[in-house]
Amino acid sequence: MTRFKYLIVAVSFCLGIILFGTALCMLPEIPAYATAADTNDNEQETNTDEEEDNEETTERSSEYGPTENAPNASDEKTAPSTGNDGFVISFDGEEGNLSSTVRILLVLTVLALAPSILVLLTSFTRIIIVLHFVRIAVGTQTAPPNQVLIGLALFLTMFIMWPTFSQINENAIAPLDANEITQEEAIEEIEIPIRNFMYGQTQEKDLDLFCDIAEITYNDYDDVPFRVLVPAFVLSELRTAFIIGFLIYIPFIVIDMVVSSVLMAMGMMMLPPTTISLPFKILLFVMADGWDLIIGSLVKTFY
Repeated sequence: MTRFKYLIVAVSFCLGIILFGTALCMLPEIPAYATAADTNDNEQETNTDEEEDNEETTERSSEYGPTENAPNASDEKTAPSTGNDGFVISFDGEEGNLSSTVRILLVLTVLALAPSILVLLTSFTRIIIVLHFVRIAVGTQTAPPNQVLIGLALFLTMFIMWPTFSQINENAIAPLDANEITQEEAIEEIEIPIRNFMYGQTQEKDLDLFCDIAEITYNDYDDVPFRVLVPAFVLSELRTAFIIGFLIYIPFIVIDMVVSSVLMAMGMMMLPPTTISLPFKILLFVMADGWDLIIGSLVKTFY
């Protein structure tokens, strides 16, 4: 075995020497270094070529250069001097409107904050919480799934908020695109319909709570700052959604209690009551047309 290893090492060494020699034979010949005389000749040729190029450029400039009557033919600056030759930004808008680049930046910012705006300033909060309570009360853990509940809540939010969105489009977005109003006026027009919607859903005690915290007194709803109105609106939506969820829970709790009492009377204490009560709760929900009642009653709470 040892001899076999030595043989393999010797063969590998021989192959390495052969490959190294082959590589040396395949290398191209290295050109000789240029002499000093050749270098001087090359420098003289380069200088001659540069002189010829300069003469051609001068001739072209004299033939095709700017005339005396041509605009901007002199070396004087056409822009007003500001005392330094640094980077200067000019603003040509007379109406105070923002440039298209700034508008795109604002639009991207609004799109980034769109989920928060959708959750806090619309009816989405109340709807999604009520639908979540319905699923828990019936006892189905993942039916309907979260994607279905969120999609249903989104379309119901669009249905409820459509008059508000229409007012925003007519009074703010369309005039802004037509350059009839400025950005400040558009923001004010957008705020009016949203405030009117939130005023109708905000309870007075929630509004007074945040006004007391912020040490603000108001005689009219229009005097309440937007930063105070938004948390008061969200708190009212949470309270209303939990009240509706409690009312939805009551009939299903009754079914659970009845099924538990029957199972205990029959001595089936090891059998989970939810296993038996789930079909009865689904049957009750379907026979009472629960989705129609819940969605209809939920939407009517905003009118």
